[in-house]
Amino acid sequence: MSTASLLVRGVDDVIVQALKERAARHGRSAEAEHRALLAQALLRPPRRPLAEVLAAMPNVGRDEDFARVPPREAARVFD
Repeated sequence: MSTASLLVRGVDDVIVQALKERAARHGRSAEAEHRALLAQALLRPPRRPLAEVLAAMPNVGRDEDFARVPPREAARVFD
């Protein structure tokens, strides 16, 4: 894979300092930390829609297992 250079101008000093501190915690340079942050943000798999996640849930239990319990009975649910 080829590499390119990226120059970011106009970054607030507070952000630059936070990047340097984060890089130090991870034992790498600010430049390496910046590369890692970009990769993490841009190359991660896309989030699945909630409907897809719900549809993938197994069909377990009975409807009554998920019924609301009145607050006064809630203390006895696990008795």
